[in-house]
Amino acid sequence: MKKLASSAKSNTDAASVQSDIEDVLLAYETALNASDPDKVLSVFALDGVFMAPNNPSTVGADAIRAAYDGLFRTITFDTELTVEEVVQVAPDWAFARTRSNGHVTINAVKQRVPDANHELFILHKVKDDAWKIARYSFATTNSLPR
Repeated sequence: MKKLASSAKSNTDAASVQSDIEDVLLAYETALNASDPDKVLSVFALDGVFMAPNNPSTVGADAIRAAYDGLFRTITFDTELTVEEVVQVAPDWAFARTRSNGHVTINAVKQRVPDANHELFILHKVKDDAWKIARYSFATTNSLPR
């Protein structure tokens, strides 16, 4: 994962929040590339929401697990996130904007295709002071086929 070139280094608290959130995003990227739904769930809040394009929102841990189980049966990821922005908006809420580039392999036909997205993560600091993904949405930045 490519981390944000921090402008928050002058503010120790902001730099710490940024680093903690980047750690969550790195754990998500690692889980995605490993096709590991348990690790994906470990970075989501229990009441998290996953919003994939052209699909209804997936709400809560059980639904998120089912969504990622299905996703990982269908495709395998080889992608890298680049952090574009991390903003803390309240003591226990923040958002991160990322972009990703890489490939996915369509498992049924073993076809590797380019994959690029921009993502928005809303993070919530839960009771054990850990940042968790509360909401996650993405959209492709690849050109549509003609």
